[in-house]
Formats: sequence, structure tokens, C-alpha cells
Amino acid sequence: QMCIRDRYMGENGIVGMGPYPKKGQEDADLINAGKETITEAIGHSHNRSSDAFGMMRGKHLHMTMLGSLQVSETGDIANWIIPGQKVKGMGGAMDLVTCGSRVVVVMEHVGPGGTAKFLPKCTIPLTGKGCISTLITDMGVFEYKDKEGFVLTEIASDATVEQIKKFTPAKFSVSPDLKKMDA
Repeated sequence: QMCIRDRYMGENGIVGMGPYPKKGQEDADLINAGKETITEAIGHSHNRSSDAFGMMRGKHLHMTMLGSLQVSETGDIANWIIPGQKVKGMGGAMDLVTCGSRVVVVMEHVGPGGTAKFLPKCTIPLTGKGCISTLITDMGVFEYKDKEGFVLTEIASDATVEQIKKFTPAKFSVSPDLKKMDA
């Protein structure tokens, strides 16, 4: 029997990130790229940020998971800047979405004030073009198929296809084998 162990890599120099720490057990020196405190998994290793970017640019990652502000129906991602707000830099998101790995975006389906986030075309600066493999929201899971675009493959137990269509200006199709998301 084969044992597969996932290793979570932080673009700022850790391979083997553990879960978020319990309240009161945070170590301000252990942070992820989003400046959130983390823990170290058994067997972790620390490396320079330049080595982390070497792993990305050298195509050594199998999957990239990240959040987004907007996603387009053609698989574009916009997650590094909100126009009018100051940022210290785009970070490693552009490297992550272009490193050849499977790109999975996890985000809320609807933004503040009911704003749509899954759009025909992103309205803020892009992080990557046509790079998303899977979009997971609180309403459903969408798989990107080359010839079809996004296909809704799983739906949240408290959502309906009609609700998803109401909050989604982007084009997508519904899988004939649509499944309920596990709770």
C-alpha cells in the first residue's frame, strides 16, 4: 500500500507548513506569505525565499492553491491588487500561477455588498491569464475544460443552480453528473 504525504510550501521559505496555531500558541516568527502565523509540520524544512521561488520557477510544484479577488470565465485570475490601495508588491502569486502546476482558486462566490467575483472578464489587474484549473467557492466547484470553459461539477448542499447563476455573470455549464459538495 502506497502512502502519499502532502507537503505545503510557503513561498516565503518553508516546506512542510502545519495548521494554524491554537490561540495563545502563535509564534510571530513563523508566518506564511499572507503574514498569518503558522506551525511547522513534522519533517518540515526552512529555506531561503530564493529557493522557494526556484521551486516555483523550476516547475517542482504539483498544485498551487490560492485565493482571488476575481476570476474570469476564461480562467484568468486577479488577486494581487485592488486599484487605489497601496501594496508592497505582488508577492509570488504571478510565479505560482505560471509555474506549470495545477492552479486551484478558493474564494467566496460573492464579494462584499453582493458584488460578483466570477465574471466574464476581470475588471482589476490580472495576476495570470487562462491559468485556472479548478475554482472552489462556497457555492460550488467549477472545473475548467479546454473546449467547454468552466463546468459546475459540485454544488453546495444549501445552494441551487439557479442561485449560482443569479450570482455569476460568467458563463459556465452544468455537469450532467452534478454532485453535492461534502459538508
